[in-house]
Amino acid sequence: MFHSKILTGKILLCICEILVGILLLIDPEAFTTAIITGLGLILFALGAISVFSYFRTPPAEAQQGRGLVRGLCAILGGMFCIFRSNWFVLTFPLLTMMYGVSILFIGLTRVQWAVDMLRMKRERWPFAMISAAISVTAGTVILLDPFGAAGLLWRFVAIALLVEALVDLGVMIFMHRSGDIFL
Repeated sequence: MFHSKILTGKILLCICEILVGILLLIDPEAFTTAIITGLGLILFALGAISVFSYFRTPPAEAQQGRGLVRGLCAILGGMFCIFRSNWFVLTFPLLTMMYGVSILFIGLTRVQWAVDMLRMKRERWPFAMISAAISVTAGTVILLDPFGAAGLLWRFVAIALLVEALVDLGVMIFMHRSGDIFL
């Protein structure tokens, strides 16, 4: 039961990565703007709830929680995301570097996973190593930023995301069929 939930979660994550990759290929700037605006709306709503809760809480208790400050900061952050979502697009190189670091970290984690599988003499360890190599390569290329145009880099990120998700999905299917546990 526990392993089934983990497998289902990992498959859903791969499907989400595939969808994000496809949307990034179609129109990276519009997709990014829509995500940032959506996150801004969520942040605004959470801030409004926090401010509302602050005024519904008894004064002595409300003072301890700092709900008004948190709520107002969330509202301001949400408004910034909603009305200035292009700022994030303009700061794309920094965001790309942060993404590259995260992909590289994920890849290094997958290297250990593949080596652990090899040490445990699992038959399908090469698939895990391929997934790790793709992640490490994608993260490294993103960090080196060999592309001049942001659009081309978005497309590369989208393709890397798609390939990584498809390889991971394949590894999970092979591991599930062979009876190996994919955690």
